[in-house]
Amino acid sequence: MSAAIYYTPEAYSTNGPKLMGRNSAGESFLRGYLKHSRADSFWVQSDQAEHARQYVETVKAAGRNEPVKAVSRTNLADLARAGTVYFPAPNIGDLAWHRATFGHGAWSLCGITHTISTASAMDGLANLLTAPVQPWDAVICTSTGARNVVERIFQAHTDYLSDRLGAQRLVYPQLPVIPLGINTQDFVHSSEQREEARRSWCADESTLVVLFSGRLSFHAKAHPLVMYQALEQAAATLHDGKKVLLVECGRHSNAAIAQAFSEAARLACPSVRVLALDGREGDNYQRAWAGADVFCSLSDNLQETFGLTPLEAMAAGLPVVVSDWDGYKDTVRDGIDGFRIPTLMPAAGQGVDLARRHALEIDSYDRYCGHTCSLVAIDVQATARAFESLFASSDLRRRMGSAGRRRAREVFDWVAIIPQYEALWDELAEVRSSKARQLKPLAHPWPARMDPFHTFSSYATVTLTTETLLALADFDLQNTEHRVSTYRKLAMVNFAEPVLPPPSEVRTLLHAASRGPQHAAEFADSLPVDRRPTALTSLAWLVKLGALKVVPPGTRATTLP
Repeated sequence: MSAAIYYTPEAYSTNGPKLMGRNSAGESFLRGYLKHSRADSFWVQSDQAEHARQYVETVKAAGRNEPVKAVSRTNLADLARAGTVYFPAPNIGDLAWHRATFGHGAWSLCGITHTISTASAMDGLANLLTAPVQPWDAVICTSTGARNVVERIFQAHTDYLSDRLGAQRLVYPQLPVIPLGINTQDFVHSSEQREEARRSWCADESTLVVLFSGRLSFHAKAHPLVMYQALEQAAATLHDGKKVLLVECGRHSNAAIAQAFSEAARLACPSVRVLALDGREGDNYQRAWAGADVFCSLSDNLQETFGLTPLEAMAAGLPVVVSDWDGYKDTVRDGIDGFRIPTLMPAAGQGVDLARRHALEIDSYDRYCGHTCSLVAIDVQATARAFESLFASSDLRRRMGSAGRRRAREVFDWVAIIPQYEALWDELAEVRSSKARQLKPLAHPWPARMDPFHTFSSYATVTLTTETLLALADFDLQNTEHRVSTYRKLAMVNFAEPVLPPPSEVRTLLHAASRGPQHAAEFADSLPVDRRPTALTSLAWLVKLGALKVVPPGTRATTLP
């Protein structure tokens, strides 16, 4: 089963001005999807023609020759042929409302969690319980921890709706856990690349290179102080002239943050040489993977929902030292691929003030994340022991690195992940096929976007129905046709061209009117079958232009002279 990819370039590219984990994940997913999908055609949903064109070019560049079919809001019903829409975020509620105008069972929706700690993400998840999301929809959770968060939000909002409205039946999307994937071949490096990278850092074979790769943000990614302290302790155990180089490969958001990192490193690990590399410049990113001996990421932040960099490290054959935190729990096997370091946070009830300050916008989102992570602890001594073990044994580094590389290839390469996506989309189609027919059609499936002629029906004096009697306002048919044609060219008329009847239909209706007063239903019968459902709007427009008039009830429907 294929899916229509909801495409905005920013969501699938790392070339934007602000690089976030979701950008890396989106870019990697699209490469993996186009490489490994079994689809015989590709679908794209986009609101901009240029974006759709870019997607077509991306498909071609990936070497796929299957046809690409584009859907915009003007032909949204075609999504029923695609079967599923894949949206690169969890908030599929708006898409569910859009679908409602064609029937809740017309197609499936599939979102995915990235960062779910933002106000917009949490609001979007809570709103799924009042949006017309169905059991044949899904929000992919990239980790077990992410699913637990989503379930807690759902339960809290369920309790609210039950208490507030007495709600007893709520419909939830499916919440499958499918990890993000990587293209593992991107992280395979030769011995020559390793030597060149280490030479550029002045790191000889007596130097143990520890790599942190990712956003260099103490408040929104990983607070580095634990890493610095543990490295200092581990460095003190080294003998035979061995030394430690910490490579921090990423990008600081600003000079103040860069200074904060530098200041903390000088204080906490004076025996360790620290090298900051801009991961978006030149070959720095690939060199970092090629030249390292150990990877470290001690994430302690709510923003980390999955964590791609440990997978990338495993694919590069590096043993990893990571925090026992959210997605890292699912990906890194403690004692096999590396070490997962215990973490600690306060009990529930201790963060009410943090939530309130964020909710009331006393604290920005960045400060909310930063204040929260300041109260999350990572075991410094356990981290130091992990480094000491890896520094002391090249055999342990090789063994853990090899185990991680195998796991990355077998479990987390897109060749293994994409079939899970497509199997989910097949499953959603089966559920939709069996259950959608049981839905009771609603007269107004989107209450906040009803037919304006229903919502505002009390505004008008008269409602045009099939029983309304209409006649030519001017008995001269030729003059009426000319007048309508002329008026149609006016800017104040033709701006509404998308909703106006075609000229051929206008002629048909006017000729029918020339035979005398008729009920609107009789006018509709003169039109082709596919145009009859909109006959009343066409007639209303002709009344607006003064071509037709409403005949008072009781007037005889006879042919006019």
